[in-house]
Amino acid sequence: MQSHPMPEFGWFSLLLALGLSVYTFVFGALSLWRTRRRPGIVIDDGSSRLGETARRAGVASFIALSCAAFALVWAAFTNDYSVAYILHHTNRALNPAYKFAALWSGQEGSLLLWAWLLSMYGFVLRMRHKVDVRLSAFASTILAGIQIFFLLLLNFAAPPFSIQPGPVAADGFGLNPLLQYPEMVMHPPLLYLGYVGFSVPFAFALGALMMRYPGEKWIHITRRWTMVTWLFLTCGIFMGAHWAYSVLGWGGYWGWDPVENASLMPWLTGTAFLHSVMMQEKRGMMKNWNVWLIFSTFMLTILGTLLTRSGIVSSVHAFAQSSIGDWFYGFIIIVFAVCLFTFFKQRDHLKSENRLESLVSRESSFLFNNLILLVACFTVLWGTLFPILSEYVQGSKVTMGAPFYNRVNLPIGLFLLFLTGIGPLLAWRSTSLRSMRRNFVLPLIAMGVALVTMLAVGLHPWNAGDDMRAAWFSLITFTLAAGVITAIASEFLRGAAVVHKQTGKNLLTSAILLVRRNTRRYGGYVVHFGIVVLFIGIAGGAFNQSHEQEMGYRDQMSIGPFRLVCQSFTQDSNPNYDTEYALLDVYKNNKKITQLAPERRFYKASETSSTIVALHSTLESDLYVIYEGRNPDTDRPIIKVFINPLMNWIWIGVAIVVFGTLLALVPSLTPGTARARAEAESLVAEVHHV
Repeated sequence: MQSHPMPEFGWFSLLLALGLSVYTFVFGALSLWRTRRRPGIVIDDGSSRLGETARRAGVASFIALSCAAFALVWAAFTNDYSVAYILHHTNRALNPAYKFAALWSGQEGSLLLWAWLLSMYGFVLRMRHKVDVRLSAFASTILAGIQIFFLLLLNFAAPPFSIQPGPVAADGFGLNPLLQYPEMVMHPPLLYLGYVGFSVPFAFALGALMMRYPGEKWIHITRRWTMVTWLFLTCGIFMGAHWAYSVLGWGGYWGWDPVENASLMPWLTGTAFLHSVMMQEKRGMMKNWNVWLIFSTFMLTILGTLLTRSGIVSSVHAFAQSSIGDWFYGFIIIVFAVCLFTFFKQRDHLKSENRLESLVSRESSFLFNNLILLVACFTVLWGTLFPILSEYVQGSKVTMGAPFYNRVNLPIGLFLLFLTGIGPLLAWRSTSLRSMRRNFVLPLIAMGVALVTMLAVGLHPWNAGDDMRAAWFSLITFTLAAGVITAIASEFLRGAAVVHKQTGKNLLTSAILLVRRNTRRYGGYVVHFGIVVLFIGIAGGAFNQSHEQEMGYRDQMSIGPFRLVCQSFTQDSNPNYDTEYALLDVYKNNKKITQLAPERRFYKASETSSTIVALHSTLESDLYVIYEGRNPDTDRPIIKVFINPLMNWIWIGVAIVVFGTLLALVPSLTPGTARARAEAESLVAEVHHV
């Protein structure tokens, strides 16, 4: 019988990880139960010898899963086609970067990535357990329970190291062509870091509720976890949107695909959670709300994983039809039951310490923000699940298309944009009329100027015909954006002026010092500014143009201010794929600005084709060119061109959001640190003076 040492090593590593996770869960829970049941005996508050062995077993499970992941990647790089997963997702001519990406390109490998990332988060948590030993022990045990579920899948339902029966193939079937793009080496891991990462705040929240943890310290402990996780999910979502824009060749970036929706839903509830925990920290309010927000966020990540793998929805992102959906249904039911039971058992621990005192207050803006985010989440959830429900009830599947989502979510987006600007201008508890007049004058003036300017340059929605809804959205977005940007800028300038008065430093230095003193608050303002820039980019979609035609040698196409001239069209080949492409000179105002080469590839191993879009991007617009193939009658290329105004503003907005989130994660400069730094700077100045 033939031996397969590396796959066998992977099998053993997965079984070992399962045994270690079971040990962590069972003996971690037993240690916590003993500590709770015997309060008179002095035990190291959850870190007894039994609890310590459970913690170390959890740490060891990360090592075991790392070995399993290494074994699968090694099999991909060594072309070990005895492993069925490697046979179906790689081939010899595949670029090394994409061989590494094979780890998450199929169902079994992606589940291994899920489990490995969860063990990595657990490893960090367990190594930092002394931050709060008992709460960390609860969270570690809960994470182990989640880990057991995924390891059961990997060992019994979707094993990644299954051996292909029969003789070993000479070459593999190749990687899905849509995944052979640089961003797909980064997009899935980032998305999974976000998905999996929400397990940690979920575990802390559930553990804190189980142990009736006093105060809001668990929120302080998990705030950074949640922000980092939210940042990963944000980057993953928008990198996926950029991939769809660059690869799928349809001119858009978000099609309300079920799997796209699956990633958006936990992002919406996670965003709501990040906002509403401020209410709990500042005022002791919305405790019930916050617990269920993080519970829902975690369950939505599991639902998203289910939608990708069960085959119950049709999606370009989804894996093949699979029977593991039943496992996920069962797991979601168990998680919901545990959350519900714990909540009702401990609900008296979640009483609010204060009540909403005024509708014109920062608390109310957070409340409305949460409500509108949840309405958006419910809308997306309903639209995603409606085909499944309609098939179950009526026997025929009815799909909710992009018009449904746009019709409902565009007004929601505008209201969120409004709240983004109004929230920082309101005071806690109640805002006086005088304060409102002072804070809202400049934003209202900016909105008025923006509205008049848009109308003056010809943005008249009532004349937009079929695009009236999109034109109204753009007009309102540009108007609100001007007010929100002014509100955010005024907050920075007002604070910088106070620091300038205190320190005598120039306004720019004062603004930097202001941010350093409260990175969380002003990092949040930067995030809000990024969201506004992103909305401006989305609003540009109202002015999209497209044109399609055959283009032979020296044929021309005009669209908007651009003129495209076909210089040649040809074919090429390499071991991985054959390609057809056209060379197009691009002119603007009769001046050549660039040459584009859109192409279409045919991958030999998988016998499938994909489009490679050619782009010319500026702040004003994207020129987006697609090679759609050749007309079989004339043998001439068919070229489709889009002009997508303000598209780059979307990606710039995301970059600003990332920067703002990183800024908010930086520890604030404490008064003591600030004084010490000022004294040091003064001493250095004296030395230089001498």
